[in-house]
Amino acid sequence: MKRIASLLVLPLLLAGCGQAAGEPIGEVDTVFKLIGPDHKIVVDAFDDPKVGGVTCYVSRARTGGIKGGLGLAEDKSEASIACRQVGPIAFVAGQVLGKQEEVFSERTSLVFKRLQVVRMIDQRRNTLVYLSYSDRVIEGSPQNSVTAVPLPAGTVIPLKR
Repeated sequence: MKRIASLLVLPLLLAGCGQAAGEPIGEVDTVFKLIGPDHKIVVDAFDDPKVGGVTCYVSRARTGGIKGGLGLAEDKSEASIACRQVGPIAFVAGQVLGKQEEVFSERTSLVFKRLQVVRMIDQRRNTLVYLSYSDRVIEGSPQNSVTAVPLPAGTVIPLKR
């Protein structure tokens, strides 16, 4: 009996691993499910960990039903992103930004799939560009979304050389 209980608990523990620390903003139901949670579109806010004053809002599908409720469902690859300056731009002291680096990542299936947000620097236009996309261990998805945050004139981006 203990062995069966541990097999049931393992998927729940794995479901909680590797999640990004996004702040839930809201959600809407898209499909009613009689058993388990409904299918939803959720919106989460993520603050850029190296750039103070920039927040990204990511909307994505969350699969419901029994599998979704247990954390075993694979969410769809579609996601949308909008990043905005929400306060004074401030770079974390002593940290430099890479020309391109992952800012956040969130699991969208039990093991194989992640939603990722990558920050790119458009130095010529003094702009931070954020790309959201989904990847899988075997095969990625070409579905993506992009947004940009232009920085105030005179703001110097601490870029790795």
